[in-house]
Amino acid sequence: MAALTRRGQMNLILERTNQVEFFTNMLEVLPALAVRCTDYDWYVSDVEVNEYCFQGGWYSGEELESALLGRNIQFIWAVFSAFPKGVRVAVIEDPYVDGNPHYWDGSDPMPQLDGAVFEIACWDSSATILIGLSAGLASNFKSAYSDAFELRLAAR
Repeated sequence: MAALTRRGQMNLILERTNQVEFFTNMLEVLPALAVRCTDYDWYVSDVEVNEYCFQGGWYSGEELESALLGRNIQFIWAVFSAFPKGVRVAVIEDPYVDGNPHYWDGSDPMPQLDGAVFEIACWDSSATILIGLSAGLASNFKSAYSDAFELRLAAR
């Protein structure tokens, strides 16, 4: 797993804010990035949700959208890895958020799967972590949630 961001990419965290009803509602996170599910293919891993059943694995953008729409799913733990449409890499080790030290060591982690454009990590129902964002996506998210800040500043 990589520890440094690729040039020009940003890592953000949104935590300790009243700007969201609850953390890690992907139906709010994706629009804040100005991203549609259907823009990417997705690998979802390390999943724990509220009352809904949600399985990890590969999803086309259309499949993920269908799984999310009409449900108020709170992802307690999860990693959403975004890939260009049609790209599905072999996954040797699932990306994980629970217990991942790279989020908190002050470094700038990269998406855990090679070829992922960016990664959204749902942290214990209390934070949304965004890894490997382009400047445009980071700007979109910070415009929607002014309390978002650089992940390295949240080092513990």
